[in-house]
Amino acid sequence: MYSKLLIMELSAIVTPSTEGGYVAFNPETGTTTQGETIEGALANLREATELYLEEFPLIQSGRSLLTTFQVATHA
Repeated sequence: MYSKLLIMELSAIVTPSTEGGYVAFNPETGTTTQGETIEGALANLREATELYLEEFPLIQSGRSLLTTFQVATHA
């Protein structure tokens, strides 16, 4: 018996790493990876998130919202 393949659209936040390369974070699952390139970091994030979801299925209740905010800092 075959199971139905479900495609989920998840969020990825990619930032440059201080050590070089990039860090990729998925806020829906909390998975975080790194890679030498943006594409590599995203490929690693996809693999890590798929493995995570095999153990901890996610019931998607809506899309994440990416926004920005400002904070005051001292110069």
